[in-house]
Amino acid sequence: MTIRARAEAQQVSSPLPALPTDPVLAKLVEQSLAARPELAQAEALVRADRERVSQEGAFPDPMLQIGIQNDSFTSIQIGEMETSFYSIMASQSFPWPGKRGLRSEVAELVARQGETNVARLRLTAEADVRRTYLDLLLARDRLALLDRLDAIWSKSEAVARVRYESGEGAQSDVLRSQLEVNRLKQRRWALQAQERALVQGLNRLRGHRLDEPIATTAHLADLGTPTNPDAQAALDNALARSPELAAARLGVIQSEKSQALARKSYFGDLVLSAGVMPRGGLPPMWQLNLGSTVPIFAGSKQSRAVAESEARAAAEQRNADATGQILGLRIEERRTVLAALLDTITLYREGLLIQSEATADSTLAQYSVGKVSFASVLEANAGFVADEDGFLQAIADAQRLAIAFHEVSLEPTATALVGAMGAPGMPGATGRGMGEGPTRSTGAGGAPPVQAAEGGMRSTSGM
Repeated sequence: MTIRARAEAQQVSSPLPALPTDPVLAKLVEQSLAARPELAQAEALVRADRERVSQEGAFPDPMLQIGIQNDSFTSIQIGEMETSFYSIMASQSFPWPGKRGLRSEVAELVARQGETNVARLRLTAEADVRRTYLDLLLARDRLALLDRLDAIWSKSEAVARVRYESGEGAQSDVLRSQLEVNRLKQRRWALQAQERALVQGLNRLRGHRLDEPIATTAHLADLGTPTNPDAQAALDNALARSPELAAARLGVIQSEKSQALARKSYFGDLVLSAGVMPRGGLPPMWQLNLGSTVPIFAGSKQSRAVAESEARAAAEQRNADATGQILGLRIEERRTVLAALLDTITLYREGLLIQSEATADSTLAQYSVGKVSFASVLEANAGFVADEDGFLQAIADAQRLAIAFHEVSLEPTATALVGAMGAPGMPGATGRGMGEGPTRSTGAGGAPPVQAAEGGMRSTSGM
């Protein structure tokens, strides 16, 4: 089953928000899961841990001794003296019953904890690709929005020039329009640099050449908006799928097994040895011994080992409790923020986008007949672009939350949603200059931050 088909099948029965099924994205995810060296490393470590299970449950190697006892320094007395002989001795240690089984179980639990790490890396690898791809769509949609902004300023410049040439407007209006048109070039370079960095990040994630182009046909508006999941269903899903919680629960079981093994340390291992002593022409001798260690220092050794294992068991249980609590907190954080984002997106669609575009057109028309100042045109244009960019950012933030639900991440949810909650994030939205904020892209493909134009194209992907 392909990544896309598996995602569609999961969404039918999953209580979580649906993820986009873009075929380009599905291919990128599939390539990344096959190419990530971190994932291959974790799988190799699990195989290594599996190889330790049988080792821990094996008997110690037997010991073979060959020797000679002689009654003289000048000649061999074997066959002449009764106490002179060759010796062949073999000994075998036998761990106290139950120790071998417990050691194997502890090693098995270590391997299973490694498998939870593989599961975490798989979830994170897919989420990294989805977040970086989402940032790439956002960057390209912002470039398209910049084209619209270019057209708006070109139209504003034409109106300002007509008014100036007719003696009805100021020369400063024309100069300001030309200034904003030139500033758009700087902002476009920043966005193009961000786009290239995101493409490089995606190529790193899938093991391709960094400069290999990635064509996309989807747009953020095409992705739709995820639904807010039911609280209990989302929590149950997280508790069942969280690799961290699974590892913590395995840690509790492992500590209990280690505790039982520590209690068995009071019982010493048995050592059985047997030997035969040929004496030449004299009748041979033989011996058979059974020994065991005696825990005379149990107060400072075995007892302390039991106390240590009990303390570690308590710590592992608290770790599992804390992990479950954090999962519950993250689910509620994401549901709360997603609810606000969905309301924001609805407001953009049903009012703000239409109103801001109408305001920009109306203000420019009124300026052309001298009813408002050029400052009003600047403000209206900035508001229109800020709303368009805020709408894109809100969709991107909502999709990041959907990704975080599926990733079962323990990372805190970003609460300051730039652009989506009213702060302009589009370069050129306020008509100011460069250098007022960095561009952030937190997809794990290694895309470096790009210093963007004013307002800073911020991407809040740490949800």
